[in-house]
Amino acid sequence: QVQLVESGGGLVQPGGSLRLSCAASGRTFSSYCMGWFRQSPGKEREFVAYISGSGGTTRYADSVKGRFTISRDNAKNMVYLQMNSLKPEDTAVYSCAADRNGCGSSYQTYTYWGQGTQVTVSS
Repeated sequence: QVQLVESGGGLVQPGGSLRLSCAASGRTFSSYCMGWFRQSPGKEREFVAYISGSGGTTRYADSVKGRFTISRDNAKNMVYLQMNSLKPEDTAVYSCAADRNGCGSSYQTYTYWGQGTQVTVSS
């Protein structure tokens, strides 16, 4: 019953920035841990970041730590991923996901998924 819709992807040059947004349906958004994952052709889905329901706890993959920031606005049912200093290896389809039962870096634990938004980092 939770629907997630990502937006904000696009083409950006190396070193540039993008902010992804994820809009969630429902009335219990603050109860969900929200995660961002990415997947490029021929590769498994990769954990990027998560944020707890209250926003008090965040975790990042080592590959994006210091460059990406996850945040949420529970009043608006929104979660964001600010991506700075983008690299070509960041190119992927980025998806947001919701986990009612806790926070984790494994995509298997997330119940609801958005359709994804393409991020391409290229000169």
